[in-house]
Amino acid sequence: MLSTTILDTFSAIEQRRSIKHFDSNHQMSEDEIKKLLSLALLSPTSFNIQNWRFVAVTDKKIQEEICKASWNQSQIKDCSLLVALCADLNAHEKSPERYWKDAPKEVQGYLVPMIVKFYKDNLPLQRDEAMRSCGIAGQTIMLAAKAMGYDSCPMVGFDPKKVGEIIKLPSDHIITMMITVGKAIQPARVRAGQLPYDEVVIKNTF
Repeated sequence: MLSTTILDTFSAIEQRRSIKHFDSNHQMSEDEIKKLLSLALLSPTSFNIQNWRFVAVTDKKIQEEICKASWNQSQIKDCSLLVALCADLNAHEKSPERYWKDAPKEVQGYLVPMIVKFYKDNLPLQRDEAMRSCGIAGQTIMLAAKAMGYDSCPMVGFDPKKVGEIIKLPSDHIITMMITVGKAIQPARVRAGQLPYDEVVIKNTF
């Protein structure tokens, strides 16, 4: 059952922290998982190619295998949901007309041919697009999880080859990151050190 208490966007952003200690006994309902990942599907992608693929791991045996391939970081086996954010590097050439099937015919006519032309034979751009798309979707997942009363942790500390073997990753896909989601059993530490606004925000030019 979905929680009836939902945080507003600003609160979710301010309260989201990377949590590494989860209640290993807590289970997310299928409705909660579907709601969370359905929100991720609304994340923007270039040319609307929707190149992300979310592997939702709830099987504890698979989580334990992935944990071993991730330097035994306990949040992987203790979380309620592990999401491997993957991307199809060749999404641009797999029936691209479906990405614009509901658009006006004239829009389909000039946009769809552009998709393949833009990405064809450009491996660095395909990989960059994968990272951009999954990065945006990852933040959507973490903020939505927080709004739903869950905590999360983005992760790059894993062996992508071994994890790929465990989740049977297709050869034309890559894993960009993983996110653990669950009920925190320890609060986040005090923020370690935020850079000052004026150092990070540059007006107009450097």
